[in-house]
Amino acid sequence: MGVALSLAAGVAFGLALAAPPGPMNAVIAEESVLHGLSAGVRAGLGAMTADAVFLVATLLGVVGVVERLPTLRGAMLAAGGLLMLYFAYGAARSARAASGFDDRETPKGSPNRVTAGDAGSRGFRRAFVLALTNPYQVLFWLTVGVALLAPGRMDLLARTPLAAAGSLVVETGSPALVVGLFGGIALWIAGFPAGLAAAGRRVDRLAPAVAGASALVLAGSGVVFLADAARLLGG
Repeated sequence: MGVALSLAAGVAFGLALAAPPGPMNAVIAEESVLHGLSAGVRAGLGAMTADAVFLVATLLGVVGVVERLPTLRGAMLAAGGLLMLYFAYGAARSARAASGFDDRETPKGSPNRVTAGDAGSRGFRRAFVLALTNPYQVLFWLTVGVALLAPGRMDLLARTPLAAAGSLVVETGSPALVVGLFGGIALWIAGFPAGLAAAGRRVDRLAPAVAGASALVLAGSGVVFLADAARLLGG
């Protein structure tokens, strides 16, 4: 399999992984419609940075301990679930307060001054910390991520929420697959916020609606994480 084909397959895989609804996209969506394109992209970069950290840690053998210790996975799930519920509360408050899309900075001298840079940094930190407390993301890199670099064959889309088995079988063992994977994720975290920000400028009520939907996704994910944590820690 040539480098170009490996890159293309990796991009398709990255897009398929990044696009489905979930807590990361909920944070990206909320930041995009409330604070603009830059904040949404930075939130996506926070999640992608965590992926890069996991990849390096997995290759070094650091995160293998997560697979061997159910108690640690349970603790991570509990922490992630509580964080998601906390972020859901913040998103719900933002949905109630937002009257429409506004990516302008708060005027100087305001006691509640928030610059575009502040909002973007907050989104990056939220997504990064949320991803770091997600043991499922760790286990993905420990299994599928490392397997991309080992010689063999893999049905890529069967490993995504799309579950499109048999539609993208590739030869693994090429670093180009991993480069393409991050390229696909980068395309999503640039295109998704851009689309939401553009729509938000045209539809005033989109911002509170998206923030409200993000709150629901985060709350639902938080409940699922806490239930899984209780199962692991209680067993």
